[in-house]
Amino acid sequence: MSNSETNSGSVQSVDRAVTILEVIARTGLAGVTDIAAELEVHKSTASRIVATLEARGLVEQDQHRGKYRLGLGILRLAGATTARLDIVQEARPIAKLLAERTGETINIAVLSDGAALYLDQVAGTASVQSHNWVGQRIPLHATSNGKVLLSGLSEAGIRRTLEEKLPTYTPHTVTSLPRLLDQIAEVVEAGHSVVIDELEVGLTAVSAPIRNAHGDVIASISASGPSFRFTGDKVEAARDLLMGAAADVSARFGWRQR
Repeated sequence: MSNSETNSGSVQSVDRAVTILEVIARTGLAGVTDIAAELEVHKSTASRIVATLEARGLVEQDQHRGKYRLGLGILRLAGATTARLDIVQEARPIAKLLAERTGETINIAVLSDGAALYLDQVAGTASVQSHNWVGQRIPLHATSNGKVLLSGLSEAGIRRTLEEKLPTYTPHTVTSLPRLLDQIAEVVEAGHSVVIDELEVGLTAVSAPIRNAHGDVIASISASGPSFRFTGDKVEAARDLLMGAAADVSARFGWRQR
């Protein structure tokens, strides 16, 4: 079988799986026979796809009727999406103001599968801007956002998240786990992180944590710019603005600084 045929079959399976979820969402409960009829496929084909969805928690079988309904996995996915949209919605007005006041690029990031996932970005007013990070997954150990996100975890949680893999990106990248743990402890104490030239030579960033009502770190907000310009007093001023902005966004999620 050629790669194009394999890819075509994979796409068809994905399309059928999505259709099954849509059918169940529309009807509330659906049996394999009904699903097969909707897809216009053999019952065994529908059964295999439903079994895969069930294994991932996206559908579950009603024990009394033998039909399927949407599973808790769907709720988890929807909840994660809603939470991320809420962070962007609440942080964006403050991020825009920060971009105007600092002149640098402002990013919002969350922890996602061992990386910092960048959700939103607001360009600064300065002439030289960093590239668009939105939708990208960035190493935790080599970025200020990443170190802030790690600061919300226990040491055991940090070790599990990183899996002790700390690749080198520049000569300044921290690749020693003990040293990184010391840095994260400093982030916890200081309430911010500054990283210079660790992911890219010539890139400086400062970040602060966004917290929920329980004080958990749910996101990080950062200002970043070229190292030749974003230095000294500018970094310190941005740090103070970021910490205030992060507290403002956190307050919108019910957090109160003690």
